[in-house]
Amino acid sequence: MTASDLHLATSDLHLATRNAAALWTALGEARGHDVIRRPGHLVVDGSARTGLRVLMLGPDPGPDELAALAGLVRRRLPGRLTVEDPFGTVDLTWAGLTPRPLPVMIRRPVPAPAPPATVTAVTTAEQLAAVEDVVVRGFPLGALQPRRPGEAFPVSLLDRPGVRFLLARAGDAPAGACLTVTGGGVGGIYWMTTLPEHRSRGVGRALLHGALAHLAGLPVTLTAARAGRPLYESLGFLPITDAAWWS
Repeated sequence: MTASDLHLATSDLHLATRNAAALWTALGEARGHDVIRRPGHLVVDGSARTGLRVLMLGPDPGPDELAALAGLVRRRLPGRLTVEDPFGTVDLTWAGLTPRPLPVMIRRPVPAPAPPATVTAVTTAEQLAAVEDVVVRGFPLGALQPRRPGEAFPVSLLDRPGVRFLLARAGDAPAGACLTVTGGGVGGIYWMTTLPEHRSRGVGRALLHGALAHLAGLPVTLTAARAGRPLYESLGFLPITDAAWWS
């Protein structure tokens, strides 16, 4: 990798991280959780079911940041905890946590394909409930099962600037869903999933087309599951790095 390539990848990673911070700030505030932002990390102190979320914001956490992170880890162990480190600079093996590598990807702002008619932007509480059900069951979010309406996605998120939900249907049945966030000159796609009974039928591709159409003109980032990476690459996403998700 040349110096120019390295600089571009670092810049892209900061874009992706800023967008992830916008997502977790919106979710945390909508859910009524404490959201704490320090220079080096963002903390969303959730419920017993949603857990504690820490997002590292840069590659060089100082001693004070690392001490604060260690305090958070100790306080919540052995409860639910996820530390998302896009920069791969912290080591939490001392706490018995295990890292899971997930690729962070970006798509340059190029013309997006036309959104399929099966994908709609969510505007009502009823539609949002369908999205929440798809995500909780399809992802799946085991800690939020059985689903409690509004726990994952409070209805106030419909009025949150920069936050939009998309719902894909197969016939009249909800089949897939995702959440998009815009902020800081970048768009992000989160929790893109298809229900098991609708997989391998083009629902995920249709959903991704719809999200890209909504985010047209922006660079778009996402964190990919390994199985979804070929789809994202086929629509122009490029890997930046592997983020470490500690839990």
